Amino acid sequence: MTFSKPTEGRSANQASERGVSYEAAGVSIEAGDRAVELFAPLAKRASRPEVRGGLGGFAGLFALGKYREPLLAAGSDGVGTKLAVARAMDKHDTIGIDLVAMCVDDLVVCGAEPLFLQDYIAVGKVVPEKVAEIVSGIAEGCVQAGCALLGGETAEHPGVMDPDDYDVSATAVGVVEADELLGPDRVRSGDIIIGMASSGLHSNGFSLARHVLLERAGLPLDGHMEELGRTLGEELLEPTRIYALDCLALANECEVRTFCHVTGGGLAGNMQRVIPEGMVAQMHRGSWTPPEIFRTIRAVGQVPEAEMDKTFNMGVGMVAVVAPEDRDRALAILAARHVDSWVLGEVRDASAGESERAVLTGAYPLY
Repeated sequence: MTFSKPTEGRSANQASERGVSYEAAGVSIEAGDRAVELFAPLAKRASRPEVRGGLGGFAGLFALGKYREPLLAAGSDGVGTKLAVARAMDKHDTIGIDLVAMCVDDLVVCGAEPLFLQDYIAVGKVVPEKVAEIVSGIAEGCVQAGCALLGGETAEHPGVMDPDDYDVSATAVGVVEADELLGPDRVRSGDIIIGMASSGLHSNGFSLARHVLLERAGLPLDGHMEELGRTLGEELLEPTRIYALDCLALANECEVRTFCHVTGGGLAGNMQRVIPEGMVAQMHRGSWTPPEIFRTIRAVGQVPEAEMDKTFNMGVGMVAVVAPEDRDRALAILAARHVDSWVLGEVRDASAGESERAVLTGAYPLY
């Protein structure tokens, strides 16, 4: 397991030889050491038996174990402008959950079990307590996903970032047996499409949401909104749901053809990626009611429905495509795992001249 101290690519000794200190240039080695002390216990909580080595190495070590024909899956992502809300509210202990979710739920689409994650945190100035808050969320996300937080890097960027600014990214690695790989080639006409409820905006569309709610409407983050049942800031910072273990449980007990992680591009845009040529995923808006935050954004910003659909998840965070005979069993498994789910639609053969591989029909009950 490895966690690196803040650096900007030049050593403290190099700076000292010119008559100034690294700290005078804006990088504090001491603050970095303190940050590592604070979040080391958090990282140990998010571990797995396969992790090898102790804290402080240059590379994290993970024993792959015994597989027949393992395929490694890897994905990198960030959190986007949701970070602006976290900074404005000075609340940093959940943004790491979003980070983990965006990475591991991409892996599970192909059936891969998330094994470990490594993060990268860039800050204008290291405040050990703030870095520890961020890492606490990352560790919690790893626990929820069943993967290890294998290490990471904290980089201090004085003169490039404002002191209060930070950005986060991560890479997750998983594994799937070659003969269990999920994907479009498994999808058949007549398959059932099951939607899994999102916890809200997740980590997509925040540039539009912030523009509508904060910039144009001027709504305060700390203002209670009756229709949301909490403050706007609390709603916007609701952590992204992590579906990885739920999806793996489903794939273990049902004939799952593929999953679809609904992120930027919306439901139809992402479903296009997992449906083979010659077939169409037909999904029905009337089968679910989007959370209130989406109605609020649409009403306040007068955002067209088509724009909402291609920007936000609209209440569907993950999709499973399953064999028709496993429809009821899949819904029961998800219900037992406390995942709200429903039949979203079905896969059919494309009509002559039909080019779209995923379509939404009908109207949302909310509107």
